[in-house]
Amino acid sequence: MTTDTESLSCQELVEVVTDYLEGALDPADRLRFDRHIEGCGGCTEYLEQLRRVIELTGTITTADLSAEAERALTDAFSGWASR
Repeated sequence: MTTDTESLSCQELVEVVTDYLEGALDPADRLRFDRHIEGCGGCTEYLEQLRRVIELTGTITTADLSAEAERALTDAFSGWASR
């Protein structure tokens, strides 16, 4: 992402939402994210749905997965992202 003051699009928000939830966005990008969700009901709802899923399912780390399960998830998400 860029660190200037340009608007964050809905697509860009979807691409960085995990970083946002993990606190991994730099301050300028976090500000762009926060400004976007303040004015976009759809993205605000999407963010709240993700927070709810995390709350209901808990957190899984790579230490919780077998190597085979980690590969399967990586393969599944890699294919999904390229579509």
